[in-house]
Amino acid sequence: MKKGDHLFLVDGSGYIFRAYHALPPLTRKSDGLPVGAVAGFCNMLWKLLQSARDTDVGVTPTHFAVIFDHSSKTFRNDLYPEYKANRSEPPEDLIPQFGLIREATRAFDLPCIELPGFEADDLIATYARLATEAGGETTIVSSDKDLMQLVDGSVSMYDPMKDREIRVPEVVEKWGVPPEKMIDLQALTGDSVDNVPGVPGIGPKTAAQLLEEYGDLDTLLARASEIKQNKRRENLIEFADKARISRELVRLRTDAPVEFQIDTFELAPPDGPKLIGFLKAMEFSTLTRRVAEATGAEVAEIEAAAVEVETGEAAHGPDMGASTAAAPDAATPADDAGATPQKLADRIAEAAPAQTFDRTAYVCIRDLETLRAWIDDAYETGLLAFDTETTSLDPMQAELCGFSLATRPGRAAYVPLSHKSGSGDLLGGGVIEGQIAEKDALDAIRQVMADPSVLKIGQNLKYDWLLMYRLGVEIVSCDDTMLISYVLDAGTGSHGTVSHGMDALSERWLGHAPIPYKELTGSGRNQVTFDMVDLERATAYAAEDADVTLRLWQVLKPRLAAHGLTSVYERLERPLIPVICRMEHRGIEVDRQILSRLSGDFAQTAAGIEDEIYQLAGERFTIGSPKQLGEILFGRMGLPGGSKTKTGQWSTSAQVLEDLAAAGHELPRKIVDWRQVTKLKSTYTDALPGYINPETKRVHTSYAMASTTTGRLSSSEPNLQNIPVRTAEGRKIRTAFIAPAGAKLISADYSQIELRVLAHVADIPELKKAFADGLDIHAMTASEMFDVPVEGMPAEVRRRAKAINFGIIYGISAFGLANQLAIPREEASAYIKRYFERFPGIKDYMDDTKAQARANGYVETIFGRRAHYPEIRSSNPQLRAFNERAAINAPIQGSAADIIRRAMARMDEALLNAGLDDVRMLLQVHDELIFEAPEEKVEKAIPVICHVMENAALPARNLSVPLQVDARAADNWDEAH
Repeated sequence: MKKGDHLFLVDGSGYIFRAYHALPPLTRKSDGLPVGAVAGFCNMLWKLLQSARDTDVGVTPTHFAVIFDHSSKTFRNDLYPEYKANRSEPPEDLIPQFGLIREATRAFDLPCIELPGFEADDLIATYARLATEAGGETTIVSSDKDLMQLVDGSVSMYDPMKDREIRVPEVVEKWGVPPEKMIDLQALTGDSVDNVPGVPGIGPKTAAQLLEEYGDLDTLLARASEIKQNKRRENLIEFADKARISRELVRLRTDAPVEFQIDTFELAPPDGPKLIGFLKAMEFSTLTRRVAEATGAEVAEIEAAAVEVETGEAAHGPDMGASTAAAPDAATPADDAGATPQKLADRIAEAAPAQTFDRTAYVCIRDLETLRAWIDDAYETGLLAFDTETTSLDPMQAELCGFSLATRPGRAAYVPLSHKSGSGDLLGGGVIEGQIAEKDALDAIRQVMADPSVLKIGQNLKYDWLLMYRLGVEIVSCDDTMLISYVLDAGTGSHGTVSHGMDALSERWLGHAPIPYKELTGSGRNQVTFDMVDLERATAYAAEDADVTLRLWQVLKPRLAAHGLTSVYERLERPLIPVICRMEHRGIEVDRQILSRLSGDFAQTAAGIEDEIYQLAGERFTIGSPKQLGEILFGRMGLPGGSKTKTGQWSTSAQVLEDLAAAGHELPRKIVDWRQVTKLKSTYTDALPGYINPETKRVHTSYAMASTTTGRLSSSEPNLQNIPVRTAEGRKIRTAFIAPAGAKLISADYSQIELRVLAHVADIPELKKAFADGLDIHAMTASEMFDVPVEGMPAEVRRRAKAINFGIIYGISAFGLANQLAIPREEASAYIKRYFERFPGIKDYMDDTKAQARANGYVETIFGRRAHYPEIRSSNPQLRAFNERAAINAPIQGSAADIIRRAMARMDEALLNAGLDDVRMLLQVHDELIFEAPEEKVEKAIPVICHVMENAALPARNLSVPLQVDARAADNWDEAH
């Protein structure tokens, strides 16, 4: 290697895990061998080799090597035996792929480097040093913070997922210190993943501040006694040795005894036949074709379906667009080619990383003639990806800055409407000339947006739909890539946290990192609204969003058919977009005076509880301070059950306090009461007036359609689903939600819907008969369990049966039931045992559901919605048990959620057909729908509403248990409930 050469060092071990988590599980079709990580690894490696010059690094490497960890035990374990001791075993389906990935590296004719006793990072550090000494430059292909200590004038890093080069300024921006201080920073902060101890209570920001003030770790530790913050000073003194050990653990070796010299890493074109042979053996048909085209090697004919999926030709042609808009269940091109659903899913996953984007090709549309030409192209393709850019996240108050369009992959444009120049006074330099007037632009797109022959595609389309509806443009015939992803993959990923956001989906399925929004607008006090972004950058960003959305649709929509989930999307998700948008647009009226009076009442109640707390504690303290509270409860009073958090403080979580209160301790009970009252005051009575829209004078909550694993909707800004209904205070808040003059609020609530679903899915004869006969289900359960006649049953006996009925659904433990009923744990355990003896079908259902979840990785509702629980096979008992409980509950809670979704989707049409178009659905809260109706229409509306809700499971699913809806009308929400 010589001056001017450029070495790429790929963190192979990091690549493996990124590849594994980037794609859904894949198996080789011929024998079921897991190959998902191998596929992702090969795609990422091929893309890097083919397009390195086009990345943010901007160079083609002359030398190239892939570096792997050899084993888990290294010299660091001799320094600190606990190093990486808490790391879990790799996933079972990943273990057989480690060897295959090394074979893949060799098939690419690339050096495959590892060394016993050393980590890959040490080898990377050593080779980077050797390259620098030879006069060359090095790019480390990784985003791992552990490698940032190596960055200097000749060594940089590259994050391929974000197409971002990391040099000294980026390290400083991210961590607050230059690369040469990263070792000291990591020594202070430690690393819980690798079990590097560090110093408790010192996070990255604090560490950076300390190093800036004291220079380095040794000086800081020597002068630790000077630090004013007590706990920080004490920890630095007490854990000084741990910090020094941590420094040695994170310091990378640059003198590893490497066997291979850099000159042997010289990059040469891969041996086409050899690489193709490996790819064919793995059955990666799409990548095989790409490599064959690039190397000129002969290869057996690749099936046409794989070509169609990769290029998108069939997906965006006129036939596909027209048929999709008219008949969403029409066969995909891959189906026409004879591909099986599993083959289709695999090919989509293989093809995804190959997408390329040319932001310079995007068009800024500044005249109506050009806009109309783009609309004509949408009619030709039958497809129109659409996205809006605005001044606010609230679609009820946002101003439209512009909108973007895409009609084919790579063909996208932005239509600015109100962008301002950045010069002039504090408000900017005025509107930039040469933009289409908002009214003219909306008039131009109104027809195509309402035309069912053109499919409109959006990402989180609910926002754009509501905004355009507010501006007088209705969107008809649409698909939402966020909701498609949600139907396919809800609950997947680590701890069920897979993101359905556009950026995450783009990186996962297209291998492309879109421009971050904050890169254009800034953040914090320096943030500007989108109309202040210059047109060139705004066009690149906005048009890319539409382009990405269209390509995501091409990849994700066929997967619905491949996985048998088309009906879930078409029946439970897509129809709800306009329904929920209209609900959000309508809002609900709130009485400010009632909220103001309640705030005062809650303040007085809280003050009274505070006095009791101080008396019980024997001193005044800040009740809202977990630190002070913990020291009083567990430090001074010595109450049982105390445990400390990672920061060294006593835990004062709600569960801890509830447990202490259940054990008879008065002070924790008063703290719980105080927290509830103050939360109601701050979250609702004080905050709700701020959510009243200045134009409509109503509150407009926002519903998240893709945020829960089970299909339940959640609400925010404000959250109206968490108002307590079982407490008097919570019910008082509901009195502030009122009907306007001449109208009533109607509350329609499913009666015990989850117990009814349980009786159906678990096939419990006793419960089904009780529901069919209209019996009091809790009294019946109490009679079955405790041999007590229904007539004259004591209220306490029924209450216990009710707690067990609902608790069983959520997998309640004997400990939890004991706390809830304030009874000994042994008694609670006996209740649960007797319950299962009386209703053996429930235990069978639970066991069967857990077995199905372990076998498939997911469970299904009665409508076929899938809730994924990949960690149900975890070796961690607590994590496994949590997933088991969730899997048991998901078919029940999810089916109930699906039923109310079906009811909502059908409601507006039913009311319209009944001549009740002025009866408006306003809110959905768990199992309840809230309507606003003219007083004279209430009597006619209630039977229609109940009929729709009680028959929502038909005709798709015939429940063996009747659904019952209780509905009533009143002047406010509380009285109607």
